[in-house]
Amino acid sequence: MRILLLSHYYAPETGPPQLRWSALVRDLVAAGHEVHVVAPAPHYPTGRLLSGEDPAQVGHAHPGQHGETVHRVRFRPSTGSARSLLLDQVVSAADTVRTAWRRRRELRPEVVVATVPGLPTALAGRAVATLLRAPLVLEMRDAWPDILGGAASGDRQTPRDAVRAGVVRLVSTGVTWLQRSADLVVTTTDSFATTLRGRQVTRVVTVRNAHHGLPDPSTPVPVPRATGPLRIVYVGTVGRAQGLETAVRAAYLAHHDGVDVILRVVGTGARLASVRRLARELQAPVEFVGPVTRDQVAEHYEWCDTFLVSLRDWPGLDSTVPSKLYEALALGLHVSASATGETATIVRETGAGFATAPGDAQGLARAWGALAETGPQQDTARMRHWVDRHASESGAAGVLLDALTGLRHDRLGV
Repeated sequence: MRILLLSHYYAPETGPPQLRWSALVRDLVAAGHEVHVVAPAPHYPTGRLLSGEDPAQVGHAHPGQHGETVHRVRFRPSTGSARSLLLDQVVSAADTVRTAWRRRRELRPEVVVATVPGLPTALAGRAVATLLRAPLVLEMRDAWPDILGGAASGDRQTPRDAVRAGVVRLVSTGVTWLQRSADLVVTTTDSFATTLRGRQVTRVVTVRNAHHGLPDPSTPVPVPRATGPLRIVYVGTVGRAQGLETAVRAAYLAHHDGVDVILRVVGTGARLASVRRLARELQAPVEFVGPVTRDQVAEHYEWCDTFLVSLRDWPGLDSTVPSKLYEALALGLHVSASATGETATIVRETGAGFATAPGDAQGLARAWGALAETGPQQDTARMRHWVDRHASESGAAGVLLDALTGLRHDRLGV
C-alpha cells in the first residue's frame, strides 16, 4: 500500500506527535508498505530551524529513519504565540498542497493521512486527497472541535470576545465538516470516538497513543524517599489546556499547611511566563527547568515521587488522555492527576494514584498532604499490564494497519 502522511510535526523533532508517527511509520514500512511523509523542515519546539539542520532541505526529499521518504516543505518562524503558530501552520499546509500536486506522479497514494494538531493540515489533507483522488484518513489527536470552546472561553464579554466566539463557531463547523467528509477518522480515545459517532461521523477507529521507550531502557523506577520533601514532577507542555496554575496554587497551599513539598515543571509553552509569575507571587515551592531532550527526561522521572497529569475542565478535555500518562504507567510512576473523564478513569482503574477535580487546588493540596504521609503505593503490575494491553507501539500500528487495509479494500470493492 502507498501511504501519504501529512503532518506539521515529524522527526527528528521530539514530542508526542513525532514519537507516535515515528513508531507507526517504522511498523508500516516494516510490514512492507511504501510511506511518503510531507512535513515542514524541523523547527519544533523553538519555532526556528533546529540546530544542525540544513535550510536547503526545504523543497527536497530525503530518506527517513525507517525507510520512508520525507518531503520537506516551507514553514514560517514562530514565537510560540497562538497567532504565530497558526500562521506557521497555514504556510506549511499551503506548501504541502503545492508539493503533493507537483509530485503526484511520484506519490500516487492509495490513502492520504492528515494528522492534527495543526488544524490547517486537516484542510490540506482534504485538498490533497481530492486532487490525488485518494481516500482521506483524518487523525484527531485531541477532541476537536470541542476543545475550541474551552480555548475561547473567558469571563469577560467584550466586542473582541464576541468576534472570537464567532470565529470559534465558524472553525468548529468547518472541522466537523472535515470529519464527516473524511473516509476514516482516527481518534486516540474511545470516549471521543463515541462523541464523533453521535455526530454522524460514520467511520471512526481508536488508535491509542502508545508508550514509547526512553533512550535508556534500564532507567530505574524511582524509590519513594523516607525523608525529604514530596517531589512532584510535571513534564510536558505548559499551555492553557493544562492549567498548571492549579498545581502551583496546590503546592503553595500544601506548603502553607506544613507539608514539605516541591513541584518541578519540565517543559515550555504559551503559559509558562504566567505560571512562573504566579509561582513567584505566591512564593510557592515550584522550580522551572525548561524544555529538555528526551534522553534527559529519565533523570526527572527518577527524581520524582509522583508524576503530575494536569488538564483543565474544558469541553473536549474529558475525552483527552495525555500521552505522558502512558509513559508514567509503563515506568510504574505514581500519578497525581488533576483531571476528569477518561484520564481520571485510567488513573483509578490501573491503581496508578489519585485524580482530583480540575481546578480544585485545595483538593490537590490535600491529596499531596496525604501522599506525603503514606508514601506512594501504586499498583505497578496492574499499570504495566494495562499499557501492554492498550498502549503498546505494536498494538497501535496493528489497529491502524487493519483500518487502512479495510479502507483500501472498500475502495477497490474487494
